[in-house]
Amino acid sequence: MSRIGVILGGVSRERVISLRSGQRVSDALRRLGHDVLMLDPMDGLEWGGLGLDLAFIALHGTMGEDGGIQAYLEALGIPYTGTHVSGSVLAMNKVLSKALFQKHGIPTSPFFMVGTPDAVCQLPFPVVVKPINEGSSLGVYIIHNQTEWDEILPKVLTTFPACLCEAYVHGVEISVGVIDQLTGPLALPVLELIPHNEFYDYDAKYTEGKTRFICPSQLSDLVTQQAQSLAIKAHQLLHASGMSRTDMIVGPNGLVVLETNTIPGLTDLSDLPAQAKAFGIGFDDLIGGLVGRALQEYP
Repeated sequence: MSRIGVILGGVSRERVISLRSGQRVSDALRRLGHDVLMLDPMDGLEWGGLGLDLAFIALHGTMGEDGGIQAYLEALGIPYTGTHVSGSVLAMNKVLSKALFQKHGIPTSPFFMVGTPDAVCQLPFPVVVKPINEGSSLGVYIIHNQTEWDEILPKVLTTFPACLCEAYVHGVEISVGVIDQLTGPLALPVLELIPHNEFYDYDAKYTEGKTRFICPSQLSDLVTQQAQSLAIKAHQLLHASGMSRTDMIVGPNGLVVLETNTIPGLTDLSDLPAQAKAFGIGFDDLIGGLVGRALQEYP
C-alpha cells in the first residue's frame, strides 16, 4: 500500500470543517491499509522528505481550493488528489467561474462585483452577496431591500476585500456530485436540500438536524438528467479532476448553477459522500477510488 499524507486544517475560515474532513479521510485510508500521515499547514510545510507516494488534499477554502497547495506540492514533486492549479483557480473564483458559465451556455444568475461599501446595487432586490473566494456559505447574505444593503454590505466588506452580488433565485436547492472514473465523469444522484434556515448557510450545512436531505431528489427524471448533465459540463469546463460538487437552484424558469466546488466536504454530514452512498459507493470505496485515480495519473 501507499504512504499518503492527508492535508487538512490550514489557515482558512473553513479550518474546522477541513479538520473533520481530513480525519474522516485518514480513518478510511487506514482501513484500506495505507500508511497515513496527517499534515496540517499550520504545523509547517516541510513535507519533501517524508517519502510520500501521494497527498490527499482535504484542505477547504483558501490555500486548499485556490491552487496554492497544489502549486506547492508540484514544486515538491509530490502527486496529489483532485483538481490541478488552473482548474482550482477558476473554480474558487466565483466571478471567473460564473463568467465562464455564461460564455459556455451554463445557466447562472446575473451578477456584478462589489468592492466599496458605497456601491450601488445594480440588480433588483432581493440579491445575494457572497465573498469571491470562500466556501461553506461563509459571508453569504440574502439582501431583501435597500436598508439591508446599506447595513450588510459595509459589514461584509470589512472582512472580505470584494464580493460577488447576484440575483436571488427562489426555488429548490440541489447539489450534484461528480466523480471521475475510467469511463469518464460520473454524475451522482441529485441531492435535494431543505434547510430550516432561510438558505443552506454554514449553520445549516454543519449542524445536524438543521437541513432535511433527500437523495435521490424528488425532481422529475427530466430535471434530474438536466442537473446531472450541467454538473458534468461544469466539471469539465473548469478542468476539475477526481471529484467536484455543483450547487444549483431549480427556479421558476429552470435550473440555475450557483457554483462548483473542487474539494467538497467529506465529513459525516457532507453532500458528496451522501450522494455517493445513494449510488451504492461507500465512503471507503469513494476515498479509495480517488486515491487510485490520482496514483494512475502520476505513474
